[in-house]
Amino acid sequence: MASSSVDRQPLTLLPPQLRTMPLPSPKQLVILYDPDQFEEFVKEWVPALDVDYHLVERHGGSGDHGIDVAGYLTPQRLEGEWHNYQCKHYSNGLAWGTAAHEMRKMFAAAVDRHFTVPSRYVFTAPIISRGLVRQLAKPSEAREKFLQELASTTDKIFTDLSVEKRHEVTELAAATDFSMFECVDMDVMLEQHRKTPHWPARFSHQEVEGGPEPMAPPPEHQPIEARYIQQLMDVYRERWGQSMSSLEQVVAHAVAREHLRRQREAFYSAEALRLFARDRTPEGHFEAVLDDINDIVVEVAAATHASGWDRLQAALQAAGSIVLTQTVLSPFVRSKDRVGACHHLANADRLIWCPEGES
Repeated sequence: MASSSVDRQPLTLLPPQLRTMPLPSPKQLVILYDPDQFEEFVKEWVPALDVDYHLVERHGGSGDHGIDVAGYLTPQRLEGEWHNYQCKHYSNGLAWGTAAHEMRKMFAAAVDRHFTVPSRYVFTAPIISRGLVRQLAKPSEAREKFLQELASTTDKIFTDLSVEKRHEVTELAAATDFSMFECVDMDVMLEQHRKTPHWPARFSHQEVEGGPEPMAPPPEHQPIEARYIQQLMDVYRERWGQSMSSLEQVVAHAVAREHLRRQREAFYSAEALRLFARDRTPEGHFEAVLDDINDIVVEVAAATHASGWDRLQAALQAAGSIVLTQTVLSPFVRSKDRVGACHHLANADRLIWCPEGES
């Protein structure tokens, strides 16, 4: 289980000042995003919806014709059925005036044949005014209000169009069911985003619920145990001689049998931690635990010892006192996991109990 620092993603660690003060909530963090960060957050959230999208794609930027994040329901993408997720990140709440401008932009772009009218148009923002929510909750009234304002608007999105195209925009809006326009509450977005694999990486300072599921060693040794057990066999053989040349002989030896049982329990305890980290925390957190332990234990192992047994015992004892880098995984690391981490390191030959040529 060797780890590589080349491909490893950077860990989200807690700055020292944040360890002694209340941590910002996910909603408070989203409010602090810049527009690009918010669009990326929305792109991560959309696949969590109960919609079978063919593809979710971020547009954004100049010339996007009002498309920030698009969810395509067919391979035809903008020429087929699709949903538009309009991202607005303002210090104040998203209100009707801004929403109406985006609607005019969408209808004008559809008339210019940049895309078909989406079947769903969702406004996303950290803060949405209650007035906009109430307005969109009555689609027929929202359409009437939109058409009334369209007749007298000075919005260049509309006034720069030819007379013929302005008429087409008006007709298209009048024929559109405004129930396609909706807002989504930030609390709902966050609860849905929590189900995505992006949540831990984005909000890893939040408390991770639960903990590793206990794993008992299976009766039969598994392939993933091969190298660390081989290293333990070297230790037993060095200490007790050729009477420890097979696992059957280890099992028949009371001291060696119990020692091996404890080491396997520790290995699988650390393996449960690894699986928990893989599924519930950002990439690289378990590897960080291994690195923290290896940084100290490798020096202990490199010192002069009377035997492999003494080296092993000194390393396992040292692992128990190491101060781990503070990440969301740290609270879940138990003493047995630290011992098991040593065997994970031995599995990758990062720790050797009986070095060749040792006198």
